[in-house]
Amino acid sequence: MVLALGLVLTGCGGDGEGVDGGDAVAPTSSAPAATVTPTPAPPHTSEPTGTATPTPSPTPTPTTSTPTAPVPPASDLVDAWWGLDVEAFDTQRRVVALTFDGGASNAAVTDILATLAEEDVPATFFVTGTFARTYPDSVRAMARGGHPVGNHSDTHPSFPDSTNEQIRAELSAAEASISALTGTTTQPLFRFPFGDRTPLDIEVVNEAGYVPVRWTVDTLGWKGTTEGITTALVRRRVLDTLRPGQVVLMHVGAHPEDGSTLDADALPGMIEDLREEGYGFVTVPELLAEGR
Repeated sequence: MVLALGLVLTGCGGDGEGVDGGDAVAPTSSAPAATVTPTPAPPHTSEPTGTATPTPSPTPTPTTSTPTAPVPPASDLVDAWWGLDVEAFDTQRRVVALTFDGGASNAAVTDILATLAEEDVPATFFVTGTFARTYPDSVRAMARGGHPVGNHSDTHPSFPDSTNEQIRAELSAAEASISALTGTTTQPLFRFPFGDRTPLDIEVVNEAGYVPVRWTVDTLGWKGTTEGITTALVRRRVLDTLRPGQVVLMHVGAHPEDGSTLDADALPGMIEDLREEGYGFVTVPELLAEGR
């Protein structure tokens, strides 16, 4: 079973799209009804369009995790999760999926990957095609670290404002750029730009071979210190919404004005917090396979 969230949240992945700062877009219509609807967090914005100075990425030691079952072909997963924008996974296992979106900046990639490698924690990344072309070393490093890298569109447009053909072109272009670096397809992993979608958008994405993956909680680290966010608040938001199968949204960029990277800074403490609560870590593909 899965919890699918209706169009009550906006964002690149979070309570809004707060990847690396940017434009907020309000949802335009309803998505499939949820079995259980978590309390939504405030809306946020998306990646900025400005450029950032690339940050060298490390060559991390691959993380280890033990999937509960082999991950089936993407087409089987799409069939199993058809019509849903997955917000959380209905599992009895005390596990969390840490996810990171990449759009306009790679400023925190090095620190994030280093922490994941040091703590032996797997994560799932969603990057745009533009990000992959701008920061190829960062995307290669994500894959070398053993982390799945999903499709976050090519140029991060609003899908409800795009035609079906434009959506298919966005998915195809991003797939080409990302898979050329990782050596594997992005399918079935996809996250909507701004978190904004309609039921028709979900269907088009499904037909293209993807399962949309939303989030249970957005840390709001993308808001930066400028908007009063701290690493303590980032960690508290995760703990306050903790549940088996939780999907945590974070971002790999820096705040465009204050330069803060709160998600990366909070990550070591967050991992410690979750382990103290008896939780482990898995990738999104593992949970997709388990929940079929």
